[in-house]
Amino acid sequence: MIGASIHATESGMAEIDVRGRFVWHQLLTRDIPGAKTFYSRVVNWTAQPWPLDPNYTVCQAGDVPTAGMMAFTPEVPAEAPPHWLQYIGTRDVDGTAEAAVRAGGSILKDPSDMRGAGRYAVLKDPQGAIFAIIDPENARAEEPGVPPLGQFSWHELATTDHEAAFAFYASLFGWDAMQRMDMGPMGIYLIFGYNGEQKGGIYIKPPDMPAPPNWLPYLHVASVDAAVPVVEANGGKIVLAPMEVPGGSRVTVIMDSTGAAFALNSYPTAAATAPGADSSSAAAPKAKPKSKKTKAAKPNVKMKPKKAKVKPKAKAKVPPKAKAPARKKAPKKSKSRVKPKARPKSKARAKPKKKVARRKK
Repeated sequence: MIGASIHATESGMAEIDVRGRFVWHQLLTRDIPGAKTFYSRVVNWTAQPWPLDPNYTVCQAGDVPTAGMMAFTPEVPAEAPPHWLQYIGTRDVDGTAEAAVRAGGSILKDPSDMRGAGRYAVLKDPQGAIFAIIDPENARAEEPGVPPLGQFSWHELATTDHEAAFAFYASLFGWDAMQRMDMGPMGIYLIFGYNGEQKGGIYIKPPDMPAPPNWLPYLHVASVDAAVPVVEANGGKIVLAPMEVPGGSRVTVIMDSTGAAFALNSYPTAAATAPGADSSSAAAPKAKPKSKKTKAAKPNVKMKPKKAKVKPKAKAKVPPKAKAPARKKAPKKSKSRVKPKARPKSKARAKPKKKVARRKK
């Protein structure tokens, strides 16, 4: 059922601390063949049957098993929608489940053992979001920094009380509140993490979100914008169009071809080239700085209009010449009678009077 154990290294299991880590992700759906095709094209996963249970599908990102796919069992209500289930690590499944109940949560599936996987349980937090806990038989160390392409990179909880929800999970897994961002009308976005690294966010579910409180996993891709047409071409739907978030990353929320919601994100150039990240993820963001440089170069283009402004000055000298023709047009309107009369009065008559006066003397 849970593939976390089959992809981890076999050495040093007891030394690896899994508490609070999202160690496995599982898609529950009614269309396994469709899901395999969809994710293989969108995030380049390869899918194969789990050796211990051929009915369970293990998906790999590169050569690293990353997620599992499982068909709904007959007892699951028909109205239950396909969804992703997050497994959070703990070394004491029974104790964590009991602590969850004391903190206001509930147990949906009692702690059980799965051969080749480990001990696990499925819980519901006080606000209604479903998640699972697991003590994997094997575990691999978590690499710091940006996860490789095709792996899960962020986890987001939409709930009815972000502070109460955080307190619940922090008590179980030791998470730290790393930042509280004021999103205006959307309220506070509480970023949590551990070991100094941000791992996800918690916010109040908007009124127009029909689903109950829920966890949304993010998958790392090279370019969110380039992934959108691939999603749509393979039966998926865009729930939230690509957008940039604080820090420069781009995200989009989608519905896969089977009806399960999840999200994609791509990192800005600086973050994408961090250890553990594929350099190809920086290809798309690199185009943005270039466009900014182009804008910065516009002042050089404005120098040309300054030269062009000299020409209008030259044209400004022409209007005096153009005024003469304007006077010629005025006579046309008066049929050349106004000027002949105006000239004798101002010039011809004035001078003769002075001359006559001199002659009399």
